[in-house]
Amino acid sequence: MLNKYARTFFTTLLTPPAKLLLKWGVTPDAVTITGTLGVTFGALVFYPLGELFWGTLFITLFVFSDLLDGIMARIRGKSGRWGSFLDSTLDRVADGAVFAGVALWFFTGGNSTAVAVAALLCLVLGMLVSYARAKAESLGFTADIGIAERAERLVAVLVATGLTGLGLPVGFLLTVLVLLALASLVTVFQRVATVRRQALAPNSA
Repeated sequence: MLNKYARTFFTTLLTPPAKLLLKWGVTPDAVTITGTLGVTFGALVFYPLGELFWGTLFITLFVFSDLLDGIMARIRGKSGRWGSFLDSTLDRVADGAVFAGVALWFFTGGNSTAVAVAALLCLVLGMLVSYARAKAESLGFTADIGIAERAERLVAVLVATGLTGLGLPVGFLLTVLVLLALASLVTVFQRVATVRRQALAPNSA
């Protein structure tokens, strides 16, 4: 849902810098890798130190690379399977780093095992959401439905973590993480059910 309503706005916003980067000789792959490194650094350095707000701010600066690289590839006319594979794979790295960073802080200085465990649940279930779709598509099915896709999960955890860093009670972050974990679990079941219906359809191979 977030992708559907926000993509047009951000595409318009990021097209000028995308054209400028291409003019400078920067490749979409370079943007993808740089963005992943930035998110990973912010999550695994700032968050474990307890810098939840500044970490979120730093990560957010690099999150937009996920849209920027795609815009650059389309402008260049070379949006192919390699770029899609690289982008999708590194997205998993970035997502894992964000939830792992939150867990590291709350297992240690943040002193909240409940938040740390909830973050790890979100990490595992988020990976399962992505795997279910990837595996379905590799078998010729479609499984692009669900209430907790990547964009929603990432925005929710970044906003909640950043606001916690500004002084909101830790219980707020815990609530968001628990809801994210539940939404991810529901999404997994949705995708499994969707693939099963397709597999049992009379015209299914």
